[in-house]
Amino acid sequence: MAEQKRDYYEVLGVEKGADEAAIKKAYRALAKKYHPDMNPGDAEAEKKFKEASEAYAILSDPEKRRQYDQFGHAAFESGGGGGGGFGGFDFNSADFGDIFGDIFGDLFGGGRRSGRSGGGPMKGANLRTSVRIKFEEAVFGVEKEIELTLKDECPACHGSGAKPGTSAETCSKCGGKGQVVFTQQSFFGTVRNVQTCPECGGSGKVIKDKCADCHGSGYIANRKKIQITIPAGIDNGQSVRIRDKGEPGTNGGPRGDLLVEVIVQRHPVFQRQDYNIYSTVPVSFPVAALGGEIVIDTVDGRVIYEVKAGTQTDTRVRLKGKGVPSLRNKDVRGDHYVTLVVQVPDKLSHEAKELLRKFDEVTGDSLSAAKKAESGKSGGSETKDKKKKGFWK
Repeated sequence: MAEQKRDYYEVLGVEKGADEAAIKKAYRALAKKYHPDMNPGDAEAEKKFKEASEAYAILSDPEKRRQYDQFGHAAFESGGGGGGGFGGFDFNSADFGDIFGDIFGDLFGGGRRSGRSGGGPMKGANLRTSVRIKFEEAVFGVEKEIELTLKDECPACHGSGAKPGTSAETCSKCGGKGQVVFTQQSFFGTVRNVQTCPECGGSGKVIKDKCADCHGSGYIANRKKIQITIPAGIDNGQSVRIRDKGEPGTNGGPRGDLLVEVIVQRHPVFQRQDYNIYSTVPVSFPVAALGGEIVIDTVDGRVIYEVKAGTQTDTRVRLKGKGVPSLRNKDVRGDHYVTLVVQVPDKLSHEAKELLRKFDEVTGDSLSAAKKAESGKSGGSETKDKKKKGFWK
């Protein structure tokens, strides 16, 4: 009994109304995952690859997809519509060739370029560096100067890389296209692949006589100082982008960008979470009990805060608008949350100790309770007798 086929839409993992781009994207992911060249000797992977390829061959063809939507698998069980299975599909078709070209390009380091000739203008690569700033500088913003090596156009050859008086020649290997096309035999047929020309590196030009100053690169490396504006509210690990300060482009393309990662130093008092600031402030026992003023350090300076009488340790208070400014709107700021910790004195004079004992007796706290418990020991047997007689239940 033949194995029942799964629904083609289910095989590719797409909805029945999926468009052509979604179907192609889904198949490409499955083909790359289960391709036999990536899973040598894995029969299950080969089976899934064939199943996905069969589903794609049907659903990528408008007419076959219409028949499948109307009649299901029965539309291709005879008459050559699908050749009765995987063997009837053409892997040398342009569509399959493009997909396999992408896959093999990914696997073997070459790869197709998105319709653009390798000899066309290309933007230069981005450069990365870092800068270290203080906590307060991250809160309010700061101007910093960094020094790094940048490439500039060679003044001798004006960026051509060729010896003055000469010029680059068209690459004979790729004919100036910057790319070479080759084919290779796969388990499923011939695969067409496109790679950057190894002779000219994708520029389409070959320099016979190189410039002595830049050695054919077209650029000279110079040490430069760059001013960076770090915005208020930036957090640790975020980056500032400086346009056109990266690597030079090729074939007339623009320069890349410079990405500066900001490293914020830790603060001995403040901690940050999103746009809020947190800190801990000690409060003396008398102030916590009776209430009074304390001084709190904030990023804006010291502020006076009125502590309420009877404040307990670990009470958290909020100083509204004393946090970090928003990156999008510096006028909008987070809050500063302060945890009040009641301090217990560890060194007391004899007079202070006597006063505390008297205070304890007046309030009926621990010392008084201890004395009562001590005095109650003598009446312990009487208490037991009362319990036995049923005075307490």
